[in-house]
Amino acid sequence: MPDDQSFAAALPFVPPERLPNDVIDVAVLLLDGGYASTGVAPIEIFASAGVIWNWLSGVDQKPRFRVKVVSRSGRKVDGMFGLSIATDCAIDEVEKADIVVISASSWNLQDRIVRDGSLMGWIRKWHAKGAYVVGICSAVAFLAESGLLDGRTATTHWGVADMFRQRYPAVRWHPERFVTEDERVLCSGGVYAAVDVSLYLVEKFCGREVALQTAKSLCLGMPRSCQSGYSAVPQVRPHSDERIREVEEHVRANYARDLPIARLAERAAMGPRNFIRRFKAATGFVPGAYVQMLRVTAAKELLESGNETVQSIALKVGYEDQAFFRRVFKRQTGMTPAEYRGRFAQLAVSRAEPARGPLRAA
Repeated sequence: MPDDQSFAAALPFVPPERLPNDVIDVAVLLLDGGYASTGVAPIEIFASAGVIWNWLSGVDQKPRFRVKVVSRSGRKVDGMFGLSIATDCAIDEVEKADIVVISASSWNLQDRIVRDGSLMGWIRKWHAKGAYVVGICSAVAFLAESGLLDGRTATTHWGVADMFRQRYPAVRWHPERFVTEDERVLCSGGVYAAVDVSLYLVEKFCGREVALQTAKSLCLGMPRSCQSGYSAVPQVRPHSDERIREVEEHVRANYARDLPIARLAERAAMGPRNFIRRFKAATGFVPGAYVQMLRVTAAKELLESGNETVQSIALKVGYEDQAFFRRVFKRQTGMTPAEYRGRFAQLAVSRAEPARGPLRAA
């Protein structure tokens, strides 16, 4: 696993194919009667990447994203609580998009889906062109209705999770997670998870340093992975091995416990050697490495977001031997847990040098 990993970087996805200095085009779709903040947050986070931190530090601004605010008609959008937002164009006028974000709709989802039926084709079109498609909170229903989530992992707001399970049984629902990604289809678990998925994408496209700078400049925390606050669950490549998938779910839910190969193999109704072979063929990892990946990812989140001791974190993620935990952690990240915390602790703004340029001149 490469150095300087984070929750986003730890997921074994294929990174976007683009040069580091490319400007990424983002289309944020706002829906009438929806939660305006689920569109505003992505707009401001993407527009801030490479800009605010640089300005505060007195260095040249390097915008990383070009954001276009769109609606079905191209006219302004009225949010659920009376906030009106002007848009740049209609959805049919969008010419380029590397990322498409659909903001949360009102809760009358069935009515919205019928009324906004043309959106499903628009969403499928951009995904087919290679864009990353993001559903915020209840807007995940549009992704599910379009068929893009069939057989894929998804999350949504806990309040509509049961309804979505019944309406879209082909989707692998995980409402305990804040953010999911599966083959360029991303979902966020609630209104303010719009912040999590936006920073996740800043990190995915621009790297850890730019994501941290963006979060610090806006006084935001880095992306949360799960509603438990510490249980990060990396994605693996898609596969159709149902028995291995069932074992994966068990491991994800119990990664901090002792998980002998023999017991996992028995759960899959296989012999140990066959189980290891099948597990690696399906996920790309041998079972032991898969468990350690989960544990280290969870440990990194705890190191980034809290003040627990390294020993306490080691125990929480499943390591009784602190020295062994340190070795595994360093092997995966290139740093000790203490070094990782010192470098990536959330909102370490106090370590930033005094602002130069615009702020000092003011």
